[in-house]
Formats: sequence, C-alpha cells, structure tokens
Amino acid sequence: MSNKVPLILLPGLLCDDALWQNQIKSLKGIADCRVANLTQYDNMAALARDVLASAPPQFALAGLSMGGYVAFEIMRQAPERVLKLCLLDTSARADTPDQSQRRRLLLSMSKAGQFKGVTPRLLPMLIHPDRLQDHDVTDVIMAMAERVGREAFHNQQTAILNRIESLPYLKSIHCPVQVIGGAEDTLTPPDIVREIANGIPGSRFNVIERCGHLSPLEQPEAVTQVMQKWLTV
Repeated sequence: MSNKVPLILLPGLLCDDALWQNQIKSLKGIADCRVANLTQYDNMAALARDVLASAPPQFALAGLSMGGYVAFEIMRQAPERVLKLCLLDTSARADTPDQSQRRRLLLSMSKAGQFKGVTPRLLPMLIHPDRLQDHDVTDVIMAMAERVGREAFHNQQTAILNRIESLPYLKSIHCPVQVIGGAEDTLTPPDIVREIANGIPGSRFNVIERCGHLSPLEQPEAVTQVMQKWLTV
C-alpha cells in the first residue's frame, strides 16, 4: 500500500498538465499527482463538483490562479475531503469592474474568431521579464494555450467572471495551508496573495523571488521546495 499522499493539481486559465511538469517529476517520491481538467464547464461550482467526482476520498489540493478559484469552491463543497491546501498566485477577491471588462472584451474577440491563445504580446503579464527570452518557458506557455483552445477558454473566462468572492470564507478553512506568490506577479501581486494567508488561520506564506504569475514553471525548484515542505510537515 502506497504511503504517498494523493495530490490534485489545478491549473490556471489556458494551462494544462505542463504547468506542473516539474512538480510532478520532483514530488513523485511523496505524492501521487493528478492534474484536473478544468475545461468542461463554465461555472466554478460545476468545475469543483467534477474534480470531486473523480478524486480519492481524501487528498491534498494545489491550485494556481483560476485553479485557486476552483480550490476555494472545493473547500466550500467538501472541506472534509481536503487534507492540505496550497494556493499559488491567486486571489480571494472577485474581479474589479476593469478586470471584468477586459475579460468580456477578450471573450467577444474570441467569439468573433480572434482567439489567439497566449501570444508574445501577453507574455509580459504572465512571467518575469527575465523569462521573456527563455523559450523553455515561453514555448510551454503558448503550447498549453493552443492545446486548451477556444471553447475551453470561453468556459474558463465565463466561470472566472461569475465567481463569488472568497474572502468571507477564508476563516473557515482549517486544514494546513501554504500560500505562494511571485514577487513580480502583476496579475495577482504579493499583497493580494498575502491577503489570503492573512485570512486563513495558521497558514504559511512564501514569496518566490524573480518570479511572475506562473511560478511552478518560472521557478520550479523554489516552488517545489515549498510544496515538499507543505506535504511532509
């Protein structure tokens, strides 16, 4: 019988298994990793139910960005099933009006046939400036977006737009929690991520230096080290 902890990994918008490739490899000695498919539904409640339907009775859970929003919903639906929670580069807030407007514009463009996935123009929002010429990172990001595709992008953006604010629920999370943020993340800056840690009793917070929004890809060793400690302590 395996002593490894079941670990469900929740990717972000336009991301898939490749986001977590380094952690899956590095944590395989202590965790049975499974990456959830977050493309099939256009609301957070349904996405959470779908993850729970195929999950083991109890498991550790890690989510980045949109994956963090799904993780919050899982914690509302079935908190007793989550052994440990790790939240990376995400927010407990609902979108601001400006953020919602940008999402709706991108949705409109995509529905009009202008879906382009993640283009070089969007990369500066996702990763640290030092990584913009690092094709080992940028090629993975653009390939993920291509694989996820237009229909899933519509589902994901719709789910994100209609999500509820999670700030009021943070105090009710009682499992061991690790929160991680990139020091130069412009989409979910450290203060936004720290707010989650401040709201969850007993949680830990780590900032990853020289890192933007996609921390598991940008700084895999640093993120894996924090996750390893979270899983074993």
